[in-house]
Amino acid sequence: MTTQTSKKPTPHVLVVDDEYFNFEMLTTALSSSFELSYADSGETCLSSAIASPPDAILLDVCMPGLDGYDTCRLLKNTPETKDIPIVMLSGLESQQELQAGFDAGCDAYVVKPFSMQQLLEKLKSMV
Repeated sequence: MTTQTSKKPTPHVLVVDDEYFNFEMLTTALSSSFELSYADSGETCLSSAIASPPDAILLDVCMPGLDGYDTCRLLKNTPETKDIPIVMLSGLESQQELQAGFDAGCDAYVVKPFSMQQLLEKLKSMV
């Protein structure tokens, strides 16, 4: 007879990216450690994060409409979502872009291309 060990539920990470392919790549790399869900825009991210708050958000910077910086600011200024750790993912690596991410309220800024192992460790340390 096996005994049930109290296991913490799998942390939920909301991936926000206008490119579905990026979500598929992240799912392949991270699904053994996290339960992932997808939002294709900043607007969708906001409604999804309020309706079902994730343990962390992976947020693409360059998106049409509401970009990652604006989405991050809105999340950090919304009572229901202000404490959710946000990792911004971007191909933009200048010091100004990095600073803009932290000014918007992100908890980490990861430049593409990135090591999936590094991203996995960063996420695990946040949730």
